[in-house]
Amino acid sequence: MSDHISSDRHRFAIGAVGGPTAVIDYGGLRFLTDPTFDPPGDYGAYRKTEGPAVSPAALGTVDAVLLSHDLHWDNFDREGRVFARNCPLIVTGGQSAERLGAPAIGLGDFAVHRMSHDGTEIRVHAVPAQHGPLDGERDDAGNINTEVHGFVLESAGLPTVYVSGDNAGIGPVTAIAAAFPRIDIAVLHAGAARVPSKNAGRALTLTSARAADVAALLDAGRVVAVHHEGWSIYSENFADLEREFSDAGIRSRLVEAEPGRWALRHDETGPRVSA
Repeated sequence: MSDHISSDRHRFAIGAVGGPTAVIDYGGLRFLTDPTFDPPGDYGAYRKTEGPAVSPAALGTVDAVLLSHDLHWDNFDREGRVFARNCPLIVTGGQSAERLGAPAIGLGDFAVHRMSHDGTEIRVHAVPAQHGPLDGERDDAGNINTEVHGFVLESAGLPTVYVSGDNAGIGPVTAIAAAFPRIDIAVLHAGAARVPSKNAGRALTLTSARAADVAALLDAGRVVAVHHEGWSIYSENFADLEREFSDAGIRSRLVEAEPGRWALRHDETGPRVSA
């Protein structure tokens, strides 16, 4: 079976599309995180430098979009918005859901939405995230930068998967580790995104060093890093992640996610890491 992402589904698989966008096949359902499908172009304070490695048509049907937040183009661009609105479900935070309307549903921290496929229950938990430094600028609702959520997917017989969303802090991860003692796989938004006009140019998402700390704190067996290529605001890349994970003694946990190919996959023949 090909390692290239297509409409063919797996019991469990994770692959990168580009930027923050990842495909997660989970228990017969297909999830897509933070859809970004625009070609390269300018967005004011930053630009998109690479288009998606997989087209929306090639993905086939997506059962739910996991949207960490809706206000930033690098997480939810124009074609991504069109795509999401044509999906059956968008799981996001309350403020984003209010702005988007149907088919979006809003969840607060540690709230859960239950889905099912062929009698198997799949639980989608919203979890906290911090989109910048602790002393960063807050919006009218008290959020640093804007309301952001991560997600945890759980189901019997499947790995528990954490998707960080645009989190930059350790505090939210500490709370997540307490609520979910076993995180098997972490999909981390890395890249140390920086915008000079925001929070004195400090990182708005995980630095490579902090991503290694998050992996160690969660004791995640595998880490799929996204959100470190394809946009000008990323200040660190996969080589930085490799160095920091190596320094932390956990390089073996870091999986290189080549856009357009499955990074992790579990079929009838057993689990594997794609080459």
